[in-house]
Amino acid sequence: MELPGPSLAPGALRYGLPPLFAGIVLTPLSGPIGLTLAALGVAAILFHRDPEREPPESGFVAPADGSVSVIREEEGRIRVGVFMNVTDVHVNRAPADGAVESVTHRAGANKPAFSKESERNERVEIDCGEYELSLIAGWFARRIHPYVEEGESVERGEKVGHISFGSRVDVLLPERVEFADLRVKEGEDVTAGETVVAVDTGE
Repeated sequence: MELPGPSLAPGALRYGLPPLFAGIVLTPLSGPIGLTLAALGVAAILFHRDPEREPPESGFVAPADGSVSVIREEEGRIRVGVFMNVTDVHVNRAPADGAVESVTHRAGANKPAFSKESERNERVEIDCGEYELSLIAGWFARRIHPYVEEGESVERGEKVGHISFGSRVDVLLPERVEFADLRVKEGEDVTAGETVVAVDTGE
């Protein structure tokens, strides 16, 4: 189900207001420290911005804003990973319609999400049957927030979670999707819920 609300992801005020208020209080006493804290508070709030998106009518869309960092085959299926930079929106979206079969948290390390070591990082796996999503924490990320639960239905482009201060989201596409169906390449910038990463010949 789509979360109602304004243009901020959950947690924005919890992370942003304390340093912002502390900065306001401390600025008259210690300008540099106060201004730094206030700037950190504003940055945390902006980090959790949640703009509206208009998904296309077909295809598998990017699950995250950022740069395509992974395209590889795994046991006959293609994995596409999107690395989210600090300036990207960190709200994650469903690549296609589906039914959530399971949501699983896996503890792990917090290595940089663009490195090979990130395969052992903490993550939340969202299994939607035909495709699977992996929300992967990075070295700075410590909070993965799934929005969906087992048994729920999702639509293409619908919000399914966000990662506070991190870092990569992968989609494992169905077996029927081939490399010729991909519409992105490594290094390409994509927009969650809007950029088509692969056409779906089964639609």
